[in-house]
Amino acid sequence: MDTNGKMPYSVLMSLYIKEKPAYFQEALESMLNQTVKPDQIVIVQDGPLTERLDQVLASYCEQYPDLILSVPLDENRGLGIALQIGMAVCKNELIARMDTDDIAEPDRCERQLEVFASNPGVGLVGGQIMEFIEAPEKPVAKRVVPESDTEIRGFIRRRNPFNHMTVMFKKSEVERAGGYMDWFWGEDYFLWLRMHKAGCEFYNLPHVLVRARIGADMYRRRGGLKYFKSQAKLMWFARSQGIIGPVQFYMNLFERLVVTVLMPQWLRGVVFRRFVRTTV
Repeated sequence: MDTNGKMPYSVLMSLYIKEKPAYFQEALESMLNQTVKPDQIVIVQDGPLTERLDQVLASYCEQYPDLILSVPLDENRGLGIALQIGMAVCKNELIARMDTDDIAEPDRCERQLEVFASNPGVGLVGGQIMEFIEAPEKPVAKRVVPESDTEIRGFIRRRNPFNHMTVMFKKSEVERAGGYMDWFWGEDYFLWLRMHKAGCEFYNLPHVLVRARIGADMYRRRGGLKYFKSQAKLMWFARSQGIIGPVQFYMNLFERLVVTVLMPQWLRGVVFRRFVRTTV
């Protein structure tokens, strides 16, 4: 506990060359300005950065030398490996994940810390996100995920039950499940499945914790044969671990085949907005 009676926590971020410096600054500032502040922010440089990104990161490291720890990687390793490396140097048991282009609500971490304080058995706490394209005050959709452990364990059999950029977890629980691993567009879902199998207790807050920036190409990136193969392997893993049965496995495969491979991009966008997101 710190002097305010709150549990200390680290923030884990991964930064790579394609990030826009202004977006990175907004994301980092949103974590620096939490109502309960972190006592460590670990930023993994996933390969060489642009000159401007280097400058922005260096300025923050200079301004907060006892708070921000930069971990440079010689080459781009992908999100799963970058987070694996970053998590290893996080000094606290509680770690808050954050993306480098999103904006956290000021009381995001305070709300999550309250859950851990009142429910010692919980190993991971996430929450809802509001998605925006241009301005965070003008959201276009909301991704709603289930709240209770029972609901999450049912939902995980079909889809990812967490908004990755919102989660705060116990380092020991993630390590018990094997930690982050490399997986194309699925390193988080793969981790949740393993934590589920290991018996971790989950919870999602009903509140919006992060305003998530989405690009015009979001639905294109979530389509194609490579994406489908990655999702199919995840479903096979869930099947092999007894998380889903054969009927659910084939239902999941069919749904993903239609949406990610057979469906045109414009229609995929309509389906996501209507059935996966809540319009605001």
